[in-house]
Amino acid sequence: MPASLITGWGKCLPPAVLSNADLESLTDTSDEWITSRSGIKERRISHVETSDLAAVAARHALAAAGRGAEEIDLLLVATCTPDRLVPAAAALVQQKIGAARAAAMDLNAACSGFLYGLAVADQMIHAGSVRRALVIGAEKLHFFLDFTDRATSVLFGDGAGAVVVEAVEGEGGLLAFELGADGTAAEILCVPGSGTEGDPGPERRSRVQMEGPAVFRRAVEAMGDASLRVLEKAGVSLGDVDLLIPHQANLRIIEATARRLGLDGSKVMVNLAAYGNTSAASIPIALAEALEEGRVKPGALLVFAAFGGGLTWAAAAYRWGPRVTPLAASAASLAPVSRSGRELLEPNVRLYGKGV
Repeated sequence: MPASLITGWGKCLPPAVLSNADLESLTDTSDEWITSRSGIKERRISHVETSDLAAVAARHALAAAGRGAEEIDLLLVATCTPDRLVPAAAALVQQKIGAARAAAMDLNAACSGFLYGLAVADQMIHAGSVRRALVIGAEKLHFFLDFTDRATSVLFGDGAGAVVVEAVEGEGGLLAFELGADGTAAEILCVPGSGTEGDPGPERRSRVQMEGPAVFRRAVEAMGDASLRVLEKAGVSLGDVDLLIPHQANLRIIEATARRLGLDGSKVMVNLAAYGNTSAASIPIALAEALEEGRVKPGALLVFAAFGGGLTWAAAAYRWGPRVTPLAASAASLAPVSRSGRELLEPNVRLYGKGV
């Protein structure tokens, strides 16, 4: 049976930055309040659509793998913020990168979405129906944020990350994974009015709503426990783990998860301060940066863990392959933007009644 190996990786971060200082003029908050509770210092605000972010990340991943878009059999976009409900963001990405042969679909498991997508690609490769998959996590979360609500608006950012997964003879790749959900608690992290519930009308306003303390408790437990279970399934121990790459939601959640697993900071990838919570994009972005920083070695044992709306969770034990550098680079980038992150928020702020 072939291994499903990540052979390419890439990311896309919008250039417009929204700092904690910028948020001080929009809501009752401060840099000290945000940093002490979340570990976030700034986040990116996108001037383009989710599929544009995804397409740039995809091009970088394809170049790193030395593959053309026409070689992809399956294109998965994990997102809870697609450009439209129909067609799927994946279809728009397919068009933008020229992946004409690929089946294309979106997958929404919120912050756990990338790991859900990685598991789907792995299983389709093992089933023999797919040779090469492109798995993307992409989000434009600021679209659903009320920037007068400091409980949610300070946490999230926009971005995308992507990987190419290929059928490769030999060992390694995804050793074990676990996917889970608890729909009985769906209301503690949700975006009411973002779908077909209720009556249509101009007065509908969709925004992220979250019960922070309840989400925190569940995230620490679910991510830690799922990580331990996938290590057991994979037949490896905590002592074998070279790097934990967790969903970047909150520094306190990451630190509590690491303590639960008995891992010190040198074995945990954290880039939360610069980007905030980018939901399904956070793990592939963090993976790309870990590779850029030389923190992933050939044959390294990685653990991925995530928790998000649904409530969903996911974990995976992954044995990295022999290559940790890209085969090629892509010049893909987003269209230029002249507005600042704060200026890009003007539609959101007008909607919730406070001028920029």
